[in-house]
Amino acid sequence: MKSDIIVVGGGHAGIEASYIAAKLGASVLLITGNVDFIGQMSCNPAIGGIAKGNIVREVDALGGLMGKVTDRAGIQFRMLNKSKGVAVWGNRAQADKILYRSNCRAMLEEESNLSIFQDFVTRLIYKNNTVCGVETQTGQKIEASAVILAMGTFLNGLAHIGMNTISCGRTGEPPSLLLSESIQERGVAAGRLKTGTPARVDGRTIDFSQLSLQEGDQDPWPFSYSTTHTLKNKAACWELKTTVSTHDIIRENIDKSPLYGGKIKGIGPRYCPSIEDKVLKFGDRHGHTLFLEPEGLDHHEMYLNGFSTSLPYDVQTKMIQSLPGFSQVRMIRPAYAIEYDYFYPTQLYNTLESRKVENLYFAGQINGTSGYEEAACQGLVAGLNAALKLQKKEPVVLGRETSYTGVLIDDLVTKGTEEPYRMFTSRAEYRLLLRQDNADERLMPLANKLGMVDKVLFERRQEVWKKREEFKKQLRTVLIAPKAWDSLHKQEKTEVKQKVIASELLKRPQVSLSDICEVIEYSMPDRENAVTIEADIKYAGFIAKQKKEIERLSKIEHARIPDNFDYDAVEGLLSESRGKLKKIHPLTLGQASRISGVTPADISVLIMKLVKNKIDVSRETAG
Repeated sequence: MKSDIIVVGGGHAGIEASYIAAKLGASVLLITGNVDFIGQMSCNPAIGGIAKGNIVREVDALGGLMGKVTDRAGIQFRMLNKSKGVAVWGNRAQADKILYRSNCRAMLEEESNLSIFQDFVTRLIYKNNTVCGVETQTGQKIEASAVILAMGTFLNGLAHIGMNTISCGRTGEPPSLLLSESIQERGVAAGRLKTGTPARVDGRTIDFSQLSLQEGDQDPWPFSYSTTHTLKNKAACWELKTTVSTHDIIRENIDKSPLYGGKIKGIGPRYCPSIEDKVLKFGDRHGHTLFLEPEGLDHHEMYLNGFSTSLPYDVQTKMIQSLPGFSQVRMIRPAYAIEYDYFYPTQLYNTLESRKVENLYFAGQINGTSGYEEAACQGLVAGLNAALKLQKKEPVVLGRETSYTGVLIDDLVTKGTEEPYRMFTSRAEYRLLLRQDNADERLMPLANKLGMVDKVLFERRQEVWKKREEFKKQLRTVLIAPKAWDSLHKQEKTEVKQKVIASELLKRPQVSLSDICEVIEYSMPDRENAVTIEADIKYAGFIAKQKKEIERLSKIEHARIPDNFDYDAVEGLLSESRGKLKKIHPLTLGQASRISGVTPADISVLIMKLVKNKIDVSRETAG
């Protein structure tokens, strides 16, 4: 048995990696412990959210699967942050997790270059310092030109429920043993992280009259640009809060927590803490908000979002039954914390190929991230670059100015992470450029060039972009007179004293595109185009500034630092900076500037040294 690329793991990273590599012509073998759980939503059965929704649209614009699958399996859709600017909107969908899995597998099986095999990989096979295959639990030795590792939380996974420890990748499934050691023996350094998942409860045993209803949007936004069917909300979610009694139960039993008792060594997610963390660190709050969300349409199992814990089963039962409407609740699956091995992402190139082992790629939670969306975009980048390398083509490195995916990967390989990394809009310095409404314009031309998206779809999107530009051009030429504005009582929003260009008037915060169209008697564009047109015009000044900043910084951003550069020979570097630069070996000055602890003064010293070595930092670029 032999393939061009072996992908290890059938989660969200593995799905995107195997699909995109096969789409680019590589023969791909996806090896996973249980083929029935390809695309399993181990935690919350939801996709998207603030910043995360942008990533899903980026994956879709690049030809990936997550957006398409979500639109097929979604049962409730909501656009978050609608009261704020469009730059921080985030589309989110609750999904039927069984339907999500079945769609993932079906779409993978439609790809002729992709095969699926159920087994556990126990070690990698190397030739010199290059990976050349894998060995499995059943004794199979399978050759490959590249290997992509996407095992999620399965590497030496340990689940904790109270003081009980279960060896598993997630409850009910065995862990991946031996493989982590096989990777580390090649000098790839590993750490230990922790995450967790809340209990699942029986919806038939809940008194919903004590909960606040949370319905989906009336006219949902799709995630995929290829979606043509109308999305429908088929389920409701609910909101509630913890009680004083809940907090008392947690405090009284905190000594039984493996997290606070020292049994768990891995570092947990700061931005998604356990409920015991919330209560002990923010004890002055009267109640912590929770969300009750359905796991599917064909059963009554529900997910208690925000109630992650590793306390014992009997304590969990008391905690849950102390919640409003939950006095008679029955638990279907207890909450648990899970520890697992991950590999320090600073050991990777921006392509997600290992610096230590050639043709070995890492994607998803084993790079220290959390979240299905973060995993998916890494899987796509790893699969794309593995396929391109085998075809002897130039790699694709997404910059911070092009995508949240680029921000995430750059953060990982330059700064690393000591806790599960989660994407936020605040991590992106160019977020006005990286909106969820313009992911297609940002990334689809690249995807089309590489053959990652359907040509008919690309041509259709080009027509959309053309119409947007024509409409914006018209708004830049039409004048609005004070009399016309006043005749429709628009003076209540903003005063117009003299004739003003429509696009300039639209830049005022109180004025909407619908106001402008009403006054100049233009037909309002469809919702998708209206949002992007209005955002492009309102943010035009800020976007222009960001583009100038990008242009200014690009001279050093892509200036390459030679692989054999001697940092010890650079006088004036802070000792801490020298140590970090030697450890990470940034490829460019841009990467070096983002390493934690490296100062602007250090970068100036590096520039002087590179110039002295006759390296032109204004033109030299990384490949």
